[in-house]
Amino acid sequence: MAAYPFKEIEPKWQSYWERNKTFRTPAKVDRTRPKYYALDMFPYPSGDGLHVGHPEGYTASDIVARYKRMRGFNVLHPIGWDAFGLPAEQYALKTGTHPKITTENNIKRFREQLRSLGFSYDWDREVNTTDPDYYKWTQWIFKQLFDRGLAYQQELPVWWCPELGTTLANEEVIDGHSEVGGFPCVRRPLRQWVLRITEYADKLLSGLDDLDWPDSTKEMQRNWIGRSEGAEVDFHIDGDPERFIRVFTTRPDTLFGATYMVLAPEHELVTKLTTDEQRKAVQTYQQEAAKKSELERAELQKEKTGVFTGSYAINPVNDERIPIWVADYVLVSYGTGAIMAVPGEDQRDWDFAEAFDLPIIRTVQPPEDFDGKAYTGQGTAINSGFLDGLEMEDAKRKIIDWLEAGGRGKAKINYKLRDWLFSRQRYWGEPFPVVFVDGEPKTLPEDALPVTLPVLEEFKPSGSPEGPLAAATDWLDIVDPETGKPARRETNTMPQWAGSCWYYLRYIDPDNKDEIASRELAEYWLPVDLYVGGAEHAVLHLLYARFWHKALFDADVVPTPEPFAKLVHQGMILGELEFTSYTTDDGTLVSAEHVRSGEDTRTGATLKTAKVDPESVTKQGDHFVLAENASIRVDARAHKMSKSRGNVVNPDEVVDAYGADAFRLYEMFMGPLEQVKPWNTRGVEGTHRFLNRAWRLIAGEEAGELADKVDDSEPTNDQLRELHQTISKVTADIEALRFNTAIAALMEFTNTALKWSVVPRSIVEPFILLLAPLAPHISEELWQRLGHEDSLAYANWPEVDETYLRADTIEVAVQVNGKMRGRIEIPADADEEQVLALARADGNVLRHLEGKDEKRAIYVPGRIVNFVVAN
Repeated sequence: MAAYPFKEIEPKWQSYWERNKTFRTPAKVDRTRPKYYALDMFPYPSGDGLHVGHPEGYTASDIVARYKRMRGFNVLHPIGWDAFGLPAEQYALKTGTHPKITTENNIKRFREQLRSLGFSYDWDREVNTTDPDYYKWTQWIFKQLFDRGLAYQQELPVWWCPELGTTLANEEVIDGHSEVGGFPCVRRPLRQWVLRITEYADKLLSGLDDLDWPDSTKEMQRNWIGRSEGAEVDFHIDGDPERFIRVFTTRPDTLFGATYMVLAPEHELVTKLTTDEQRKAVQTYQQEAAKKSELERAELQKEKTGVFTGSYAINPVNDERIPIWVADYVLVSYGTGAIMAVPGEDQRDWDFAEAFDLPIIRTVQPPEDFDGKAYTGQGTAINSGFLDGLEMEDAKRKIIDWLEAGGRGKAKINYKLRDWLFSRQRYWGEPFPVVFVDGEPKTLPEDALPVTLPVLEEFKPSGSPEGPLAAATDWLDIVDPETGKPARRETNTMPQWAGSCWYYLRYIDPDNKDEIASRELAEYWLPVDLYVGGAEHAVLHLLYARFWHKALFDADVVPTPEPFAKLVHQGMILGELEFTSYTTDDGTLVSAEHVRSGEDTRTGATLKTAKVDPESVTKQGDHFVLAENASIRVDARAHKMSKSRGNVVNPDEVVDAYGADAFRLYEMFMGPLEQVKPWNTRGVEGTHRFLNRAWRLIAGEEAGELADKVDDSEPTNDQLRELHQTISKVTADIEALRFNTAIAALMEFTNTALKWSVVPRSIVEPFILLLAPLAPHISEELWQRLGHEDSLAYANWPEVDETYLRADTIEVAVQVNGKMRGRIEIPADADEEQVLALARADGNVLRHLEGKDEKRAIYVPGRIVNFVVAN
């Protein structure tokens, strides 16, 4: 029989869905029905198009969306484009093509690829962050933030990338280099727009508790926010009592052990407190520190460095004179940018004190068996004056009371979270709805929005804080519509995160010209029921979106305090396994289990490596060996897909060879959704063969026909049992996002059904409906062949009949004196008397009972029988 003709059938049904708008969610839906909002993190349309890792999450959400439609839900499953940002601008600069043109071309390519995979998106709700009708509302949200005091300007030490010509947020700098392009970055002070996300720190923390999100993601957000309780303490400068250094500490009980102070190199007091004798050394140190990332300074740096300012402060609890140092292990972005150093109870302070021969005083009594350096555990206060003898928490309360009574400090809650740097000195981004009148910023009125991005022929980074928009002279200077005064537009643009912070709201009501989304629709569709995307967005997009949503909730714009009720991260799909063999200098092969760090663990010899063709390798247990020499194990590793490595797999080629349904099934069959897994194109052959078996089971030789053995006969109990067990399994697995095991159940059913001489239509139809969310094209075709005129997209999901889940017979073990002597099959509803009679009749059991005095017979229903006999 001919194979499943996917090249004819898949375009046919994709065209049908598009022509009939099968997956369009009408603006007005029956709100008495339950709703389900299934959302993908919308893609950035790069010039490379999709690789096989991208559709994994899209396939998962599409399966759920299709399944929920069949369960009677109103489903919202939209798509759009996160299209502003640096990559498009960099590509435009290299090629001389305007980013608008590049972006439009890329979106067209992405759209074609997504359609070819059969995703059930409502394309009528498509959004694009670069569309003025869209970013009008991004600007409107900024205006709300500004009016509520959540957007402000401040001169800050920020990451500046000379190559990119723009500032970057802390999260966009890795080890002192830009995340995009890997260019060197330095810290420099610039006046920037900043969003007051810290105002929402507690709400962002508490809101995590009720979210159905991965624990790891919630913990990452908690750590990023970094809430800590302690005290602010003022240390006055020796010889200048009007000036003081304010520090935040979580351990005010250790104040008596503060033997020196440290300022971050960027701290505003460094210049004022540095003596002439120390000025050159301090300035040199500041320049070196500006080249390091916060991670390098705070966590990766093992050797402590620093410079003495030449000044001293007064410890407020004992009036001791202590030196003030500058060191880069203190960050200006955390607390006050200054610390009181307590080396007895802090290992970093201890290391610094040892390096520079500074005093160390313990203020907490370590256990007798403690032989370390800094002691950070619980204990009673020592060397601490009026705190001596108190336990840590009691000492904290007492010292805070003392500080507050004397005006020397106060209780304080602090956060590691910093306010969100929101300016970029780039062209390809949303313009701010801001003008400067008499030097002061103000937002434009709503009827002046959107502020459209001017068309510039030259949009290279200006290298200055003004950015490329300063060159748009016709656009730059205007008259303030409210006061009639001359006004100058803001020339910075918003970061790429802006448009992605709220796009899920616009999908709800994309054509609304009067508001982001109608209250009525927002109340019905929010929150998002399932949000699928990469874990790399845990503390960027996901935190920023939650902040904007909570601000809009407080402004009574949205009806829910959280945007995303359930979050799932798809695991990364790596490139195909790459195999490596090892040889000595004379060409002798060395098995991989004897290799570590490129050396033979037995001889210490450095080994040579060579790539091995996958055709020359076979799997042996958990390892791979050479096909011609099974004693030689090879190294097998999968790597992240990248153009530089040459291991990117294009989904277009896979779909062309095997079809979209086979591709979708393989992406889900590789393993659990959240798991990292390597791609293997040969694995697609397996799902392709399964679809051919399903086709052979139901479809006839001629177009439009059914297989000869599909008829209207009554199903047998065995057939019904097989069907309903499959319905139960597939339903539970899709609900739990266990798509790999759902597919396995469908494969098992198909293999069983192929052995039947007759396949009743009443069995075939539910099977096709179970297959439909996972492999929609073949399912639609088979459904049509069964005589249905309408798409199965809204057909009722098969209901399980529990009667067929109960087995007629079960197997129980039989023991004699606790030793296994047999297994018997019994009716599922057999009583104890029947079971014992069947057990005694078993041949092997009977041999061990004959001639013995049976003392007792024990039956654990449905599990085991045990006869106790006297020998």
